[in-house]
Amino acid sequence: MKKLLFVSLTALLLTVFHNAKGQELKINDLEYFEKQGLNVLAYSNLFTGGFNDEKNAGIELIQHGVRTSQGGAVRLSNTPEQWDLVPEVLNRKVDRGSQSIEAVLRYEDYDFDSRVVVSARGKGVEISVYLDKPVPGKLEGKAGFNLEFLPSKYWGKTYLMDGRLHRFSRYVTGNNTTKPNSEKLKQFKGYVTSDDRGTGRFIEPLPLETGHKLLLAPDDPERTVKITSKDTDLMLFDGRVLAQNGWYVVRSVLPAGKTGKVLTWTIEPNAIKDWIREPNIGFSQVGYVPSQPKVSVIELDKNDRPQTKASIFKIDENGKATRVFSGDVESWGDYYKYHYVKFDFSSVTAPGIYYIQYGDIKTNNFIIDHNVYDEITDATSDHWIPIHMNHMFVREAYRVWHGEPFKEGYRQAPPDTDHFDLHGQGPTTDTKYKALELIPGLNIGGFFDAGDFDIETGSNISVVQNFVRIWESFKPQRDQTFVDQEQRYVELHRQDGVPDILQFIEHGAEQLVAQAEIIGHMAQTLSNSVLYNYHHLGDAASITDGLPYNPELGPYEVAADGRSSGIKDDMWAFTSRDPSRDLWAATMFASVSRALKGYNDNLSERALFQSKRLLKEATELLADQPEPPSDRRSGGADVSTNLQLYISTGEQQYADKYQELLWPALDRNLSFVIFTALQGIPHMDAAFKEKLRPYVVKYKDYIAELEEDNPYGVPIGLGNWAGSGMVVNFGTTVIRASKHFPEIIDADHAFKAANWLYGCHPYHNYSLVATAGAARPKAVFYGNNRADFSFIPGNVAPGVLFRKPDHFENYDDWPFLWGENEGTIAGNTGYLFFGSAFKELVDSPAK
Repeated sequence: MKKLLFVSLTALLLTVFHNAKGQELKINDLEYFEKQGLNVLAYSNLFTGGFNDEKNAGIELIQHGVRTSQGGAVRLSNTPEQWDLVPEVLNRKVDRGSQSIEAVLRYEDYDFDSRVVVSARGKGVEISVYLDKPVPGKLEGKAGFNLEFLPSKYWGKTYLMDGRLHRFSRYVTGNNTTKPNSEKLKQFKGYVTSDDRGTGRFIEPLPLETGHKLLLAPDDPERTVKITSKDTDLMLFDGRVLAQNGWYVVRSVLPAGKTGKVLTWTIEPNAIKDWIREPNIGFSQVGYVPSQPKVSVIELDKNDRPQTKASIFKIDENGKATRVFSGDVESWGDYYKYHYVKFDFSSVTAPGIYYIQYGDIKTNNFIIDHNVYDEITDATSDHWIPIHMNHMFVREAYRVWHGEPFKEGYRQAPPDTDHFDLHGQGPTTDTKYKALELIPGLNIGGFFDAGDFDIETGSNISVVQNFVRIWESFKPQRDQTFVDQEQRYVELHRQDGVPDILQFIEHGAEQLVAQAEIIGHMAQTLSNSVLYNYHHLGDAASITDGLPYNPELGPYEVAADGRSSGIKDDMWAFTSRDPSRDLWAATMFASVSRALKGYNDNLSERALFQSKRLLKEATELLADQPEPPSDRRSGGADVSTNLQLYISTGEQQYADKYQELLWPALDRNLSFVIFTALQGIPHMDAAFKEKLRPYVVKYKDYIAELEEDNPYGVPIGLGNWAGSGMVVNFGTTVIRASKHFPEIIDADHAFKAANWLYGCHPYHNYSLVATAGAARPKAVFYGNNRADFSFIPGNVAPGVLFRKPDHFENYDDWPFLWGENEGTIAGNTGYLFFGSAFKELVDSPAK
């Protein structure tokens, strides 16, 4: 009996030991630390040096499926802003024997290197910072190790510093001090980075707390993190004091005059024992028409045990739910971090209100009906697009979205100027205008690019082209926006007797034709000269004072006649010539000339003239460049230009050139160029369509490859900008291809694109489009009202952002990450084109 008891106790102890060991962090095959419920990434994602601090690099914590912390690195300020310097990661080494990952970080401007070592230590990690040389004198008291925590995941929760109890506030809290600008480290090297309103001082936040043991969110086991340091003070800051997109920052200053190991932290993020992520049941929040395929893609934790069945419940008029279908759940397989299964309920066709039940999880309701897609484009066309009309006063009922911006116009950007939004003026202006000279006539028309207020010429070209495609393909007569170009006034939900799309084409063309006529070619961008103004949130009309800068006036002084000021806030035109961009403009101008004929004949004729001129000049310029055009423009801008000019003029030379360029372009980049090829079918002979057929067959193979690549069967972007645009373009191309080659391309593939946009995607099942009819659209987006944690109706999020090596995310409570939440004018008008084509597909007799 004693022997049996001893054996039993031994087995129990071994089991406990095994479970304990299983709960320790270990480096996995993807080279990050992992245990159930917790991932610790060490420099899997690097600081870019482009937009600098994008809040998605360094040491990162993914706690219970959510990336709650990032930015772990040696930084040069208490609460770094986006354009503060970031370190270059010179190398990264993984040592499985010691269970450690180390990286060497360098600040080239200060000849300053540090080595950060992250080592597994039981329930957490130890972070150590090593220096071969002491901190440079200029960085003493400034260089420190930072780790940032996402505010929205901690609001309302408590924290303790050395036992002192506090609560994280929903609103910005904390005290500040001010220091002379001379003490501020170099940020961006552009023209003007900040506006101190003449004080000559900058704001520096003070710590909320200081100590050696910090416990975050002990009241929330999913977010609990303990940080301790015996050899240095831990300071907690609220980064939102300086910028609305700031995070909570835990920081320790590196000691002066020391080398070797100069700092050590121990971080223990809590991991709930046997934690399993709740299934993400993907489905269309807009709903389904009765006849379409209906497949829910369910995302499962890899430790979860898949259910064999799922059910559809219908809600009757009395609110009673009745099971109407139960079907098999089929495994698709693993895709990056999670396992995926599919539930096909296409046989459910009766109109009504439904929800999905998978195990114990019930989704919110959705609708099956013939009209669910009728309004999917209305919010985008009625709200988002007119709100982004530049150089106009925009009103909606009691609300003014913005006054008339940039009345003072645009000045020539000086040569050799870098810009904080990744633009640059080359060694010359490429215009007749001198540096900082006013370029008259550019403050007309155009659309704000996105969450900022610049005119990105490339984006605006795409926007106007999208509008023309919509107009010529569907002739929408929708009129819900009042536009007065002379008064520079726009009012939402007020009719004026003109189709809105025509007015949008006109507004965009006014700006782009002005660039071609006044500058002589297409500008790169019209943007802010001052970083302080660039990250402006709120009314666009208040970015600048509306008065031209007068160098004879003192700072913030206004001339006696009220017509100029001493504020260097004027917008700049970046005018370095790019013949490829001129080609895209020539394409758009050719199509604009058709759309505006009979509505604005003057603008139509001017657009056609600029199309021909730019095509000729750009072709000559490209021919003189050493790099072959075919290598540089695999997308075939000149292919589309010649097609549009042929459609507009009927001149055979353009048709011949179109075909000459098209087939090599298709061979180089099928998935991108095939849409341009499909556009040519109505305007070419039958032989053209037959020659295109083999390429359409190859596109069918591409679609089949997508089915094998991921469980959603759509192109998924894995870069630093999520892939909604790719999905939209895929859906539009499928619809066009199925129209011309129904025997090859099944139009049902377009429903996969719609499902992705409306909720059937990784991470969560919210609609990525803030569209009418969606039961659960995303609650926040990155727009110019993002500081209000709101959104502009009709916005389309870039979508589910991929973080290396295997994590997808889309925050719905934190709008400030543009790669996953920022709607753009090009992306949203691309969605408007897709939505219009999709509605026509759904309404066709075959469907």
